[in-house]
Amino acid sequence: MPIAIALIVLVVGSILFHFLSPWTFTPIASNWGMIDTTVDITFVVTGFVFVGVNLFLAYAIIRYRYRKGARAKYEPENKKLEGWLTVITTIGVAAMLTPGLFVWAKFVTVPEGAIDIEVVGQQWHWTFRLPGKDGALGTTDAKLFSVENPYGIIPEDPNGYDDVLVDEAIVHIPLGQPVRFWLRSKDVLHNFAVAQFRVKMDLVPGLETYLWLEPTKVGEYEILCEELCGIGHHAMRGRVVVDEPEDYQAWVDSQPTFAEIQTRTPGDPVLGAVSYAVCAACHGSQGEGLAALHAPKLSGQDPRYLKRQLQNYKLGRRGIHEDDLYGQQMAPMAATLVTDAIIDNVIAYIGTLPDTPAPATVIGDIAHGAELYVLCANCHGADGQGIPRSAPRQAGMSDWYLLDQLKNFKQGLRGHHPHDLHGKQMGFMARTLQDDQAMRDVVAYINTL
Repeated sequence: MPIAIALIVLVVGSILFHFLSPWTFTPIASNWGMIDTTVDITFVVTGFVFVGVNLFLAYAIIRYRYRKGARAKYEPENKKLEGWLTVITTIGVAAMLTPGLFVWAKFVTVPEGAIDIEVVGQQWHWTFRLPGKDGALGTTDAKLFSVENPYGIIPEDPNGYDDVLVDEAIVHIPLGQPVRFWLRSKDVLHNFAVAQFRVKMDLVPGLETYLWLEPTKVGEYEILCEELCGIGHHAMRGRVVVDEPEDYQAWVDSQPTFAEIQTRTPGDPVLGAVSYAVCAACHGSQGEGLAALHAPKLSGQDPRYLKRQLQNYKLGRRGIHEDDLYGQQMAPMAATLVTDAIIDNVIAYIGTLPDTPAPATVIGDIAHGAELYVLCANCHGADGQGIPRSAPRQAGMSDWYLLDQLKNFKQGLRGHHPHDLHGKQMGFMARTLQDDQAMRDVVAYINTL
């Protein structure tokens, strides 16, 4: 009898939880209402089965419970019962599978005139490529992947020169127009998913897959990787921004093309020396950093990382938290570098400065730090020299600054802006270090690299 009561409570509780629970689907923002309908049908069918089976089991326990003097009847076959079970099961399975066939037929049929956008996934970052004015994406070759050509575009293909390259994990799409996402992976299995769009698809190394949708609501939606792809899988985030068509076109026009990147003039260190005079007041004339002014070492750092951080300051993605006092000081200084050309010049000049390792000031348990650094090495490299386009150099840099930034990431002072996706990713990773001592141990180990 207690088991029967427990089964009844389970059924009633499950039904109440389903209808009263605050957790439900995110509001849909695409044309794929068919997906929700299919899921609802599945819930109804499996719900009836769940309720029916458990209540029948409770009934059987009560009806045929032990009674003194009662005898069981042996009935090895019941063709009538078997027939009913076969028919009901067939109807239930067909009810669940048939809508999915209609959805899949629509899913693989991309409407005429759909906008093509290529999604490139790698551990643990998203980038995007759009066709230029010719409307065609250039061909690619995985053998050509490099720091200078991260999309593997074949230079001999004229269709590739006007391709629009988006080197951050934020892509815009126009409202009310079908969009086809072509999906490629550089390394392992990934999965491109946006909950509000209801469709997702795997990125398979060596293959090109796709999905399509038509956005129906202006807004920003988070991209998730829903295929376990390594240690940083949970932090592989991005954003899709649904714009009005004119705003979308303005965004596309603001992005660089492959041809522009290939012919971009490198920074001029001579001109950069003039602009760096302002930076030198805090960061030192040789880019060595000044701990007293809370300015880290710059010389020897990855130029792409330096440029991204300066742009983050200028765009209001960093240095805006009320408790990030030093970040707030840096933001107006970055604003004095008015154009990308000036930023390139300053970074070019920093590249000429002597790369003298910063003195070690942080003390910790090096052996324990080595164990913890195994996680960091996936992005920053086993030698702490950083991985281009992935994570900056740590070895030889200002250790007190590394420690402060780990604390900032963990406390949400840095990486909390929705468009600072690299910072957000680092926030997830920093929170794996349980306390200040663990951070000190990691930094102490980095000092040995």
